[in-house]
This record gives sequence, structure tokens and C-alpha cells, in this order.
Amino acid sequence: MKKGTFGILLIALMLSFGCRVEAKESNTIKTGIYANDINLSGMTEAEANAAVETYVEGLKETEITLIAGGDHEVVVTAQDLGIAWGNPELVKNALEVGTRGNVVQRYKMLKDLEHDSLVYPIELTFDIQAINDVLASKCVKYDKKAVNVSLKRENGEFTVVEGQTGHVLDVESSIDTINNFLTGEWDHQPCSIQLDILTAEPVGSAEELSQVKDVLGTFTTSYATSGSSRSANVANGCKLINGVTLYPGEEFSTYKTVSPFSEANGYYMAGSYLNGKVVDSLGGGICQVSTTLYNAVLLSELEVTERHNHSMIVSYVDPSADAAIAESSGKDFKFVNNTDYPIYIEGYTKDKRITFNIYGKETRDPGHKVRYESEVLEVIEPPADIIYADASQPIGYVVSDSAHIGYKAKLWKIVTENGTEVSRSEVNSSNYKMVPRSATVGTATGDPAAYEEIMAAIGTGSVSHVKDVIAILTAQSASNSVEIGEQ
Repeated sequence: MKKGTFGILLIALMLSFGCRVEAKESNTIKTGIYANDINLSGMTEAEANAAVETYVEGLKETEITLIAGGDHEVVVTAQDLGIAWGNPELVKNALEVGTRGNVVQRYKMLKDLEHDSLVYPIELTFDIQAINDVLASKCVKYDKKAVNVSLKRENGEFTVVEGQTGHVLDVESSIDTINNFLTGEWDHQPCSIQLDILTAEPVGSAEELSQVKDVLGTFTTSYATSGSSRSANVANGCKLINGVTLYPGEEFSTYKTVSPFSEANGYYMAGSYLNGKVVDSLGGGICQVSTTLYNAVLLSELEVTERHNHSMIVSYVDPSADAAIAESSGKDFKFVNNTDYPIYIEGYTKDKRITFNIYGKETRDPGHKVRYESEVLEVIEPPADIIYADASQPIGYVVSDSAHIGYKAKLWKIVTENGTEVSRSEVNSSNYKMVPRSATVGTATGDPAAYEEIMAAIGTGSVSHVKDVIAILTAQSASNSVEIGEQ
């Protein structure tokens, strides 16, 4: 046998023996293999997985500072951002080192490991939804909205109020910025990340606003019969709307402008409609504000995008000419400035009358006139009174709610050109609940005769008759008390 051939056979035998030994140890990772800085040498699959998971777990409390608008620092942890181990196949790959390929390839791999370590990078992933939630809850609050150039009206004159530049967090872009940095550049140490901030420029200019001179529409309603609390609510709501500048295409929300309905925002308890009854609530009377504005908007021929009628009829405008707002039912009055120029809303109260003027640039022909007519389609009279007997209250106790006539109505817009009617179109239709008069009457008494009389009165179904009977019983009771005293 030739010398070269013998050498090859000897190497083959050695490799074969070595591979048999390695086969016995194939359930552990070869010496010289790492996951980042973690030495996996001699570990089983379970041990290696545990080692890497422990490492990732240790990263969860690492602080990451997010730089939001105005250089505000928001400190969160990697756990807040949803850190997780992204390549768990790393361990299986490490186990297979030196077990794949032919004899020579496996031998060479093992020899290489004696001189140079094999390092597998630990890949991390982050939860996009978690990042979004952190930005939304902790960073967006530092946004500074741009303040548009606006108008102020004092003593019958307009002045321009300069706007202010703002800054807004670009959430989508910032999510990518955070994720890309943490998965590609992060050294697993505490760090800072500058979020993506957009500059928000104010809308408008003095030149644009100089064109706002004409009254496009004006409307007034009276609240002369209102008490002090309701009157204060009407004045407060009017004040909150007064001074709004609306640019072309912008939408105005009455509810957003006058809410929240709280004492801190200037409101008092006053009557309002709820489930067919008049109840006291903070801000009662605010719907007269939205209704007055609604009519001024109609006369200005601006685009109404949301309007609701009251549940029951109101007295300060014709049927279908009202606009209710309500927090509980989500009602709002909204409109869009559909003109080509800015508009300015002026609101004021005087002598228990509320007025809204809408200023803009008049582009309608001088001969163009618009008016609105209410058409009552049906009147629904309430039936007999509803009376509830309350045995927990004494005779003489009466709490009543007024009746409300039901209506079905439409509002029509009539346009004339130079005195001639050219169009008549339906603006809205409204249904108002009919609510019968009701009363809760106390019936508790130690006098059987009085009890029979009050129950008989309740049986008539007339609140007025019940009140008459109560007056008689009260007078008799007082008379009996006097006679007893004289004896």
C-alpha cells in the first residue's frame, strides 16, 4: 500500500472514531459557541433556551427615554415596549454545529471552533401595538396644537390675533423609528430616542381675515321667563362660542365648544329634558344657545352636518327650528363653513335675549333672500292625566309634571330672487313626544275617611281635582286642630 493512501485511511478512521464520540454528545452544544456574550458550550437545548430567555428577561427593565414634543423626556422600559426574543431557532442551529455535512466538513468545523468562537446574535422583537399605546398614552399629550390666525371683535371693530406654530407627534413614523433602532442599533444599554415631530403651522393671514366684514345671518331668541340658573347657563354657553373664527372647509361642533357641563366650566343646575320629563341638570338651557346659533347658520346658508330636534317641543322657536345637544344621547349641532372665505361667530346676551351674528364676505346677489317656515303636520294632544298613589308620603304631598303636546313638523327653506320665489326645499322633519300630565300623590293618613276621599279623587284621573280635594282636606284638618285647642 502506498504511503499517501495509508495516511488518508488513517485520517478517515480517526474522523470516524471522533464522529462516533461526537454522536454521543450531539445533545449538547459544542465548545466555542456563543449567543451574543452567553457561552453556550456544553449546554443542552433546554439549558441554552433558559440562558437566553434569562438574558432577555433581564433587558425588560432597561430604561428607554423617548424625547417627545418640546423636548419632554418620557422614560419607559423595554418591557413597556413589548420586548421579546425574536430568533429562538438560534439554539437548534447551535446544536447542529459539527453534526452536518461529510466527515471532512464536520472535522474542519470542530477544528475551527478551537481557534475562533462562533457567535450567534440574539435578535429582539418589539410589540408594535405596545409602542403605539405608549406613544398615545404618554407622548401625544405633549403635542402643542397650532393656534390659527383669528379675529377679535370689540366696540364694533375687528382686530387680527396672530397665530402660533405648534408641534405634533408623528405616531406612525415614530413607531418605525423606535422599532428600527431597538431591533437594529440598540446595544441593550439605557438609551434615548428622538421621536418624529411634525411642525404644525397656523392657518390664515391678516389679509385673508380682512375680508370678513358682512353679516351673513343673525338670529335672536328670548329667555325672559328663565330663572337665574338657566339664564346664567345661556349666557355662559353664548360666551364660550363668541369669537370663533372658522376657515373655509372647517367644521364647528357646538357640543365640543360648550362642554364640559360642569361647575368649573361655568354651569349651574337648571331644567332640561330627560326621558319625557323636565329634570335639573348642569347646563340646563344650553339647547337655547345651540338653537339660536342654528337659525343664524341657516340664514347664512352654511352647510349643516348634524342637527337633532328636542325630544319635546320648546317654546322659544317654531317647531323644527330647534337644534338640541345632549351628552347622554350624543346629540350635537355641527356645521361647515362652505364659503370661500373665513367666517366669524359673534354671540352676546342682553336683557335676557341671546343673539348670534355670523360675519363673512357676502357673495350672494343683493336680490337673493332666504327665509324659513315651519309647517306643523300633526298635533297630538295628551290624554287624561296619569296619577300615581304613594303610600310612603302623607296626604298633601303632590309632585306633578306638566303635559307636553306632541307635534310632527317640517322646516322649509324658501329662496326668493328679486322678490320672486324660486325654490322651496325641505330642511328637516321633526317628531316631538306627547307627554301627558302626571302626578305622584301621597296617601298615608290615619284618617280612613280622608284616605277614601283622596283615593276617590285619584280615581277621577284629574290632577286638578286631586289638588282641590287636598286643599279641602288640609283646611278640614286645620279646622279640627283649632277646635281641639279651644276645648
